[in-house]
Amino acid sequence: MTAQRTLDVSRLPDHSISSEAPLWWGQMLLAAIEGTMFAILIAMYFYYRLSVDVWPPRPTELPPVLLPTIVLVLLIVSCLGSYRASEAAKADDRGGMSRGLLFNLGFGLAAMLARGFEWAALPFTWAADIHGSLVWTILALHTLDVAADLIFTAVLLVLLRRGYHGPRQRLGVHVDSVVWYFLVLIWIPLYIVIYWGPRLVGAPR
Repeated sequence: MTAQRTLDVSRLPDHSISSEAPLWWGQMLLAAIEGTMFAILIAMYFYYRLSVDVWPPRPTELPPVLLPTIVLVLLIVSCLGSYRASEAAKADDRGGMSRGLLFNLGFGLAAMLARGFEWAALPFTWAADIHGSLVWTILALHTLDVAADLIFTAVLLVLLRRGYHGPRQRLGVHVDSVVWYFLVLIWIPLYIVIYWGPRLVGAPR
């Protein structure tokens, strides 16, 4: 008989509010899946872009950039709330988590409101041409992801306000920040491709 080696882990905490948590890695894998979907859409965008001389195809007009830029700025600013909430979760600061989540939620909702006006101002529909279909699909997928995470953020905020701030809620706040960083980060190249790409390399209008 050989002695079986064991490792005493009784002193370790039940939950790790860090990248060591399995839930954190699960969210990272989910972000990788979502990122792959956006990468496929961008690949399709450039595939069709390179098959024509003028992009977007005439008579489609270029999408305006003011409202999309406002959306981008609001999303970037909202990350400050995510960061503060995540750091407060690590420090077990209930008030800091609530304030950070509220900041994130407020600026995220403002960004989605601006996106609604942006969508209404687009000079083409999803059925106009392949350019319109791709732009609308990218906008729809990103908006759906953002809306889902804002709902998650709102649920966490309600739980904290009702007195629930145990290790699971703290881990949820920390993981929520990871998802939000991804959604904001992935929008930067999408914003450049959709709104500035045609202006930088397209034919003059």
